[in-house]
Amino acid sequence: MPVHHRRRTARAAVPVAVVATLSAVLAGAFCAAPAGATEPPPPPAGQGLLLTISGDHDTWIRGVRLSCPDVYGRHPHAAAACDALTWARGDFDALPGEPHVCNRQYNPVTVSATGNWRGVPVNWRKEFPNACTLDSATGPVFRF
Repeated sequence: MPVHHRRRTARAAVPVAVVATLSAVLAGAFCAAPAGATEPPPPPAGQGLLLTISGDHDTWIRGVRLSCPDVYGRHPHAAAACDALTWARGDFDALPGEPHVCNRQYNPVTVSATGNWRGVPVNWRKEFPNACTLDSATGPVFRF
């Protein structure tokens, strides 16, 4: 009986190795970019906004570039963020936000926007008591 068990193990090992090799080859074939594919051209110099969020005393920081329309897909909610900025006419203090109830826990976050919005220079920075109040005040613009 032990001989029979060894045969099954030996046979099972070959298909597993073949399947693993075949999977790797197919994954490479399907993940490769098509020949001649290129990224869209970069936006003209000086267009777009660099949006950042940082924690208390800059313990962490995140940033993303937003250009409208977002042809690169860099901002996860680009269409909604562009709509909100259009509604506010590029004024970050006038963003409609999405008001909702937040707790009063103090865990400050600082946000900034620098760059160019439709030909107008932007250099805006503001601190919020926590991430919830940031989200309530700015809506999708700083959701990244």
